[in-house]
Amino acid sequence: MTLWIDADAAPRDAKDIVFRAAKRLGLQTVLVANQHLAVPRHHPTVRAVVVEGGPDVADRHIAERAVAGDVAVTADIPLAAILVGRQVIVIDPRGREYGEANIAERLSVRDFMDGLRSSGVETGGPRPYSPKDRQAFASALDRVLTRQLRDGVGVTARHVTVVDPESGSR
Repeated sequence: MTLWIDADAAPRDAKDIVFRAAKRLGLQTVLVANQHLAVPRHHPTVRAVVVEGGPDVADRHIAERAVAGDVAVTADIPLAAILVGRQVIVIDPRGREYGEANIAERLSVRDFMDGLRSSGVETGGPRPYSPKDRQAFASALDRVLTRQLRDGVGVTARHVTVVDPESGSR
């Protein structure tokens, strides 16, 4: 199992939570972005891939390499839709898990909002990343990795506990 991070827009807090989980589990983790990324030292299983700039280049890199059973972290709904179709487990940095049951609706809402923006309607942006989002992400990552480990996907550890560094809660 590989943990893929769409790192162009991933909040620093979410990346920090991923780094700790990757180190503890020895989980192969790949951050993909179109700019230089700082990867913590002494994380032999974490690497950064810098792709050429351009629309969706990082997304394509992940979509072309992720396989069934991998886990991906992205806020990009079209990328999530592609990955869900390939049986990749997808969560966003706010802790929402995307799957067959909800990805079509999320894609439809995203396309609707994109249509509004392109016609000149100001829709606003996402709210700031909060401690509640950080906690929800840590919980979702814990849940997803525990499920994958329980099902025997790619890692030999028995249990995962992802701890939110700010609150100390799991």
